[in-house]
Amino acid sequence: MTNFFDTENLHQHISKQYDNELLDIRNRVLTLGGLVEEQIESAVTALVNNDVELAERVIADDYKVNSLEVSIDEECTQIIALRQPTARDLRLVVAVIKTITDLERIGDEAKRIARLSIDLAGHYPKKNQLTEVEQLAKHVRGLLREALDSFARMDVDEALRVVQEDRMVDREYESIMRQQITYMMEDPRAIPVSLDIMWSARSLERIGDRSCNICEYVIYYAKGKNIRHISIEQVEKDLREA
Repeated sequence: MTNFFDTENLHQHISKQYDNELLDIRNRVLTLGGLVEEQIESAVTALVNNDVELAERVIADDYKVNSLEVSIDEECTQIIALRQPTARDLRLVVAVIKTITDLERIGDEAKRIARLSIDLAGHYPKKNQLTEVEQLAKHVRGLLREALDSFARMDVDEALRVVQEDRMVDREYESIMRQQITYMMEDPRAIPVSLDIMWSARSLERIGDRSCNICEYVIYYAKGKNIRHISIEQVEKDLREA
């Protein structure tokens, strides 16, 4: 009789510890997301304000993003090895691994923008050339924040909204590209500046894409459905039918 209760208590203890481990990796993803958001904001501020010192700080702090991503990945690997999760728990661990990979790459894009801002410091563009980039950055940061919020709550509806909103980011990006091409055609001397601005906009557009990826992982976790390479209209139709 004693052995039975001891075994039952042990199982409860292991189960609670396991739940805490799953909760921990979710919380650490959000910590990584917050760190990446700060990197983006600082990189864009450095670009717009011609702040070389801030840009250098973004580059120097990239190791924090990488270190945390590696740490979470190792924790996920340990959970898979020791707990052998199945079904919904396994989907959560997979979603976390994929999400932190995208967050680390978003951090790389922030570092790239910081490097471009340092390059621009030697031939700083006209203020109006950066207006649309600043607006795009604001929109992209909002997308990332919403993607992380959908991950925190595993909210499929919000995840779908982010994927839909990314179309606006794509249009803003295309507008910047057209604008900079016009500048280069009008004045070849503007080519170095315009190219740096275009690469910065490209990094922001990629951040938007990776925010959408995070939302795809939310849907994968919540619904068990892989929606990569499927149109948003088809995804919405499939989810309604489900």
